[in-house]
Amino acid sequence: MSKTDQSMMERREQNIPSSIVSQNPLFIEESQGSLIKDTQGGTFIDFASGIGVNNVGSCHPAVVKAVQMQAEKCIHACFHVMMYESYIELAEKLNALVPISGHVKTMLANSGAEAVENAVKIARCYTKKRAVICFDNAFHGRTMLTMTMTSKIRPNKMHTGAWAPGIFRVHFPYCFRCPWNLAMPSCNMHCGRDYFENYVFKYQVDPEETAAIILEPVQGEGGFIPVPPGYLAQLRELCDKYNIVLIYDEIQSGFGRSGKMFASEHFMPEEGRGESAEPDMPEEGRGESAEPDIMVMAKSLGGGMPISAVTGRARMMDSVPAGGLGGTYGGNPVACAAALAVISLFESEDLLGKARRMGDIISVRLKAMEERFDFIGDVRGLGAMLALELVKDGISPDGKRAGEFVKLCREKGLIILACGTFKNNIRLLPPLTIGTDTLEEGLTIMEEAFSQI
Repeated sequence: MSKTDQSMMERREQNIPSSIVSQNPLFIEESQGSLIKDTQGGTFIDFASGIGVNNVGSCHPAVVKAVQMQAEKCIHACFHVMMYESYIELAEKLNALVPISGHVKTMLANSGAEAVENAVKIARCYTKKRAVICFDNAFHGRTMLTMTMTSKIRPNKMHTGAWAPGIFRVHFPYCFRCPWNLAMPSCNMHCGRDYFENYVFKYQVDPEETAAIILEPVQGEGGFIPVPPGYLAQLRELCDKYNIVLIYDEIQSGFGRSGKMFASEHFMPEEGRGESAEPDMPEEGRGESAEPDIMVMAKSLGGGMPISAVTGRARMMDSVPAGGLGGTYGGNPVACAAALAVISLFESEDLLGKARRMGDIISVRLKAMEERFDFIGDVRGLGAMLALELVKDGISPDGKRAGEFVKLCREKGLIILACGTFKNNIRLLPPLTIGTDTLEEGLTIMEEAFSQI
C-alpha cells in the first residue's frame, strides 16, 4: 500500500465507523465501463458493478451527459414543492415496462430499502391488514423494517434490540439446500401452495391478517437463488384467494441482469400480460400466472445515481392518504435524468440481447469449472445473473474458501463478490456492456484462482 493510500486508510479509520466495511483495501481513482483503476495504478476487471448498480457500465457517456445537462438546469427542487417533467416521464416509462397489467402508477424514492418500506406501507393501507410474509435468505435493506425482513442475522441484525412487528419468515424454495431434503420434480413443489395452506397459514400467520408476501424472484445477497418454474404462479393464486398483495423485490435482479428487463418475466407467459385473467376478476387482470401487484426497483435503474421506484396497481398506489408517500429527495431531477438515459440505452444498445449472450458465455465456463473443481457444489441463476456455491464434504458451506478466492482474484486483477448466509457463494455481476474479450479474461482469472485455493 502506498503512503498516500496508507494515509487515506488512517483517515478512514479515524473518521468512519468500523461497521462500514469495504471488501477490498483499495481506493478508486476512476472507473469506466467494465474497468476500475485504483490510486496505486492498478487496473481491475469489474465483476461487481458496485453491487449490481452499473448494469450499463460505469460512467456510461449517455448517463454522464444526461447528468451534466440536468445539473446545469436544476439539481434539486423537491417534487412536493414544484413539479418537473422528468419525474412524470420516468413514471410513464416504468409503468410501461413492469409486468403488471392494467392501470399502474409509480412513486420514486432514493434507495432500495426506502422502496421496500413504501411498498409495505401501500400494501397495508390497501388491505387494512398488517402482517407481512418474507423469506429465508432474503435481503431487503438495513432500515428497521427492512432489517427485520432481511434474513441474515450476522452482521445485519446483531445487537439491534426489538425488530419491527408483524413480520413472518418462511422457507424459500432453495432447491440446492431444500429444507425438507426433497428434490425437483418429485417434490411436487412442496414449498409452494401446500406449504402455505397446511403450515404457514395454520401455524405462522392467518392469511386474513396478511397484507403482503414479498420476495426476490432471484435472491441477490442470499446467493442468486432463482425460484423454480411455477412457484410464483402458486403465490399469485394464494394472494388472489386471500386478498394479499404480492410484492416482487427486483432491486438487484431488475434492469436486464437476468436477460429480461425483470427476472420475474422468466416465469410469465410470452403472449402478454393479463391474458389468462378470469372473467370475474378486475380489469387490472390479477389472473396472470405470475404477475405481481407491486414491484420495487433500484440499483441499476439510476446507472450509478441514487434512485428507486415503487410501481403497482393504481388502486393500491392510490389507497395511501394524500401526503402519505414521498420524501424530500425522492425522484431528484438529476437522478431522474440518469434513469431515463439508462432505460433508453436498453433499446439503443440491445442490452437485453447482450445480457443473454453474456449469460451463455458465463454459464458454459462456470459449468466447466463445476466439472473440474469438486468444491463447486452448484451453478445457478438466470441470464447474466449467475453464481457458484462453494462447499466442502459435498454439501457443507465453505465460506473460508470463498473468501480466499475473492482475495486471490483481486490480486490477479479481478473484483468479484461473495454472498449468501454463509458467504460461500461467488456471484457474477459484470456490466452488461462488457466486451467479450474482457469477460473471458475475467473468467480465466476465476479459473486460475480456483486452481490455486
